[in-house]
Amino acid sequence: MDDGYTAMTEPLTLTIDDILKKLPEGVVGIEARDLVRRAFLFAEDAHQGQLRKSGEPYLQHCLHVAYLLADLGVHPVVVAAGLLHDVLEDCKDKASLELLRQSFGAEVASLVDGVTKLEDVERFRQQSDDQSRDQQESESLRKLFIAMADNPWVMFIKLADRLHNMRTLKPLSRERQIAMATETLEIFVPLANRLGIWQWKADLEDLALRYLNPTMYKEIADLLEARKPEREQSVARHVALLRQALEREGIRAEIKGRPKHIYSIYRKMRRKNVPFSQIYDVEGIRVIVETIPQCYQVLGIVHGLWSPIPREFDDYIAHPKPNLYRSLHTAVVADDGQAFEIQIRTREMDQDAEYGLAAHWRYKEQAPQSRELDQQVTWMRQAVQELRQEAESAQSFIEQMKTDLFQDRVYAFTPKGRVIELPLGATPLDFAYAIHSEVGHRCRGARANGLWVPLNYQLQTGDRVEIITGKQAAPSQDWLNEELGFIKTHRARAKIQQWFRRQDREENIARGRETVERELRRLGLDLTVEEVAELFARRFPREEEFLAAVGVGDVTNEHIIAKLEDYARRKAEEEAELPEESEIPPPPPVSAPGKVNIQGTGGMLTHVARCCNPLPGEDIVGYVTRGRGITIHRRDCPNMLRISREEHERVIEVEWGQQEHTFAAQVLIMAYDRHRLLHDISGVVANESLNMSAVSTGKRDRYNIIPIYITLEVPNLAKLNRILGKIEQIPNVIEARRVS
Repeated sequence: MDDGYTAMTEPLTLTIDDILKKLPEGVVGIEARDLVRRAFLFAEDAHQGQLRKSGEPYLQHCLHVAYLLADLGVHPVVVAAGLLHDVLEDCKDKASLELLRQSFGAEVASLVDGVTKLEDVERFRQQSDDQSRDQQESESLRKLFIAMADNPWVMFIKLADRLHNMRTLKPLSRERQIAMATETLEIFVPLANRLGIWQWKADLEDLALRYLNPTMYKEIADLLEARKPEREQSVARHVALLRQALEREGIRAEIKGRPKHIYSIYRKMRRKNVPFSQIYDVEGIRVIVETIPQCYQVLGIVHGLWSPIPREFDDYIAHPKPNLYRSLHTAVVADDGQAFEIQIRTREMDQDAEYGLAAHWRYKEQAPQSRELDQQVTWMRQAVQELRQEAESAQSFIEQMKTDLFQDRVYAFTPKGRVIELPLGATPLDFAYAIHSEVGHRCRGARANGLWVPLNYQLQTGDRVEIITGKQAAPSQDWLNEELGFIKTHRARAKIQQWFRRQDREENIARGRETVERELRRLGLDLTVEEVAELFARRFPREEEFLAAVGVGDVTNEHIIAKLEDYARRKAEEEAELPEESEIPPPPPVSAPGKVNIQGTGGMLTHVARCCNPLPGEDIVGYVTRGRGITIHRRDCPNMLRISREEHERVIEVEWGQQEHTFAAQVLIMAYDRHRLLHDISGVVANESLNMSAVSTGKRDRYNIIPIYITLEVPNLAKLNRILGKIEQIPNVIEARRVS
């Protein structure tokens, strides 16, 4: 893939001398240098004859990982572990944990053990079962995060390993490239962000985009290259003007251009839905001064020179990011109409931004203590340990890590001023469970900034949240429904499920039965609870076990819907494969204009019956009409069940086609009538990108309850279930269900 990739890279071929030169003279002693050299010789012998997919010696990978670590200025023990990080997995005949401990000490051995490849990539690639492969990779990542909680340096070595692997991804298969790039964006980019290593984060993002969307990557790279001379002239002109202004005020500063990396441009284009030509801050300016007061003094000078853009100022000095990043950010418009960003920081802040948390650990004779760093590492360790105890599987653990640790954060306050950190999209319920499990269990309502808000309100940074509690714990089963958006964090979900598990078994069974019956009634499906339980018989042999699992939230509404649709597809496939009595083989199914495959009839006209309005996933039959083609009915449609014996020969077997299509679903909404009720319902439908093709209302009763009939065009049962759940959350709505 020749795409002009120009991310930060070290020399293509490295030697041990390149790494030793990176170790600072006068700080790293003879013994430490000897440790690194001995680690190189051991790795050279262990990896003798091993080649990478590119054909280069495997030892080069080890050297590049160590070079990246040495460039961060970390302790030589970590650099030595980087050289040896693969010997336990790839060189079992020449290396063992005990041998490493004897040769290099307990700390090096512990680090190598922590970052050893936990599963062989070749074995992953040869797995025929994708789910099994995903489970193995999740287990590998789970062990990585547990190891990183024990020793934070594991994170740095693993990130360096992933960064060089991404730089040398070209020889792998397209499937493996996509898998690694996706995992990099989901796990390793957020990890680099948490550690504050901006350059590694930017490099990993660009490399992931290079393989996930090569067309867009190359387009942006080419545009950047084409406009490079123009941008460089513009930046040089603005830098000269700013330098003159600072010199007049007696401020000595380092000023340099700061290019925006490709992925950040791509993300901004997507977020604002604009082309590259409308991204104005692809280049910026960074100002580095000596003191914090000078930072704010420079900010005033900048705003005096150019017009600041409203709402584009961020003070990360007063309010540092979670990864300890500090800087002033402002965006301005110059006299020529050019918009650009300016970052202002001290030299120490620049070191922190360049090396992240590693800046606090850079190898010195007397490393300074950092209270903020200790708090950050302690928080990450505690979070990993909590997830380790609560997650039921490796995949669940990784999903929780993605949500609770690595997503963008919001910071809300308790009434007493305590800061609660939560992932973006968190709700008052997540806030309550973050304070204490009992506060979450007894939550009855919430106020944000003095105003009442629903429990699925998405918190914003700076919100002051007050949780209204009752006397007794009483979580709602609806809180676990992902479609309703009551909780975002896996911690809150786990605590709610634990509460339900502690309740009486008979209560859970009754609650589960009520949930299944409500779902079947809501979707208008002619099935019994016992028939639904049969679909889960492999996991829950007895009906009571299944209902209890539904009652505690282990089996969600989404699981039930997915199982119903899977069952309908499987049954249709089985019926389609039944042998015909005739010796003449039937013709293959033909996709009719109505997106329904008709068996043995050719491309006849089809249309969906209005009496039962079948949806994809439901069992259907066709009825041959006189002159109107074939009408598609649900198999349990009352009209089909009442047809006479003579008309049975008109019934033919049909199945849903593969093309995406929408179908009409009749929905009944019972609600207390009020002003703007229909407006709120149509708003929810519009937010789900569905079409409401018809609406009518019935007569209000003496309690002011009114029936509302709407016709929705939905693609499947899962989407119908989602929209019904959303409608039921509208104030004054009693229920929403499908009707035949």
